[in-house]
Amino acid sequence: MTFYTVKAGDTLHSIAKTFGISYSLIAGYNGIRPPYAPAVGQTLLILYPRRTVTVNDGDTPRTVAQRAGISLRRLYALNPSLSGGDRLFAGQTLVAEYDEPAPEKTIRTNAYAYPFIAEDVLRASLPYFTFSTPFTYGFYPDGTLIPLDDDRIISASYDIGTRPLMHLSTLTENGTFSNELASQLLGNPTARRTLTANVLGTMNVKGYTGLDIDFEFLYDYDAVPYAEFIGELRQALNAEGYTVTAALAPKTSADQPGQLYQGHNYRLIGQNADYVLLMTYEWGYSYGPPMAVAPVNSVRRVLDYAVSEIDPGKIYLGFPNYGYDWTLPYVSGNRRATVIGNDEAIGLAVEKGAEIEYDRQSAAPYFRYCSSGVCHEVWFEDVRSVAEKFELTREYGFYGVGVWNMMRKFTPGWLFAALKYDLFSENE
Repeated sequence: MTFYTVKAGDTLHSIAKTFGISYSLIAGYNGIRPPYAPAVGQTLLILYPRRTVTVNDGDTPRTVAQRAGISLRRLYALNPSLSGGDRLFAGQTLVAEYDEPAPEKTIRTNAYAYPFIAEDVLRASLPYFTFSTPFTYGFYPDGTLIPLDDDRIISASYDIGTRPLMHLSTLTENGTFSNELASQLLGNPTARRTLTANVLGTMNVKGYTGLDIDFEFLYDYDAVPYAEFIGELRQALNAEGYTVTAALAPKTSADQPGQLYQGHNYRLIGQNADYVLLMTYEWGYSYGPPMAVAPVNSVRRVLDYAVSEIDPGKIYLGFPNYGYDWTLPYVSGNRRATVIGNDEAIGLAVEKGAEIEYDRQSAAPYFRYCSSGVCHEVWFEDVRSVAEKFELTREYGFYGVGVWNMMRKFTPGWLFAALKYDLFSENE
């Protein structure tokens, strides 16, 4: 595996010649589409197949995977050009193994998806995740669940070999988290029991394998009742073979002020949940100034506090599968930055002739461009930032990585993770 940073004058053909592999392979590994022009400053993932398998007439991805001696999920992950689909042609060459050392670290991966995720994005992304989490089930104060159109994501997950988790939150129809709804539930033991029973019933019917709970912006006086409720859920769900994961705001101290932080007691929730997700992203956000969404120096401060309160083996590191495009000059509250996918950001840099730079302090790429008299600054994630940030799981001894979210493709990032870490053994 090699990272190559594109220089001015480079083409995919010239880069391919340098490394002695097909330009189409480089394009496939990096999500580059016709006319196959890389961006100056873009870091490319260069890989060499070690073992391949040839598609025969009548083959399906499943029969090819069986002949290659690997799982269907692994076949899809190693061959992003398949996009998780079933279109094959006789004579097609697929990779069964790359010329890479065996991964030394096993991590579990989870990613969230709205029910309206595009089918091609869903199927292309699922192979890289141990778990998929349709977002989100809500509830009423009496513990009645608000239904979610999640059947398509659950079905696709099982087709590929990814296990679905149920997501429960206090998100309301207007798109905000309700502290009042949470407080009403937490203060009502009958409603808590009703909600627990409804969650269990839904998980049994739908085929979920665990629960992910996300109550945000809680009142400070609900911190202990919330941790206790997580414990109640865990006791009930563990008895049925399910796990409970709780999302945590990115705190750096126990007494950190602010409504986002006050309702999450790291120590108590860490004791009462099977796993926790640290939501280590959104330093760069839609109404804030241009900066990395997950600057590694800021992320580390959260991780250092988290491991002082929670067993590292219970922790998912949060990772953002998106960036933002800000207009310049930045004026607070003036304009909302536009969300952009990581693969999309590369395409935009190519389109605008922008040179990508890399900020070492935050471990994130960025670039600037001007269009129609308006200048922009874009921060996103690339394979370099994945390498640096996923490595934190090894350094801290974490259980895995939780990705918000899988609504956009990120070909080189996920392919790198699939080769560097063991993402598959638990499902095979």
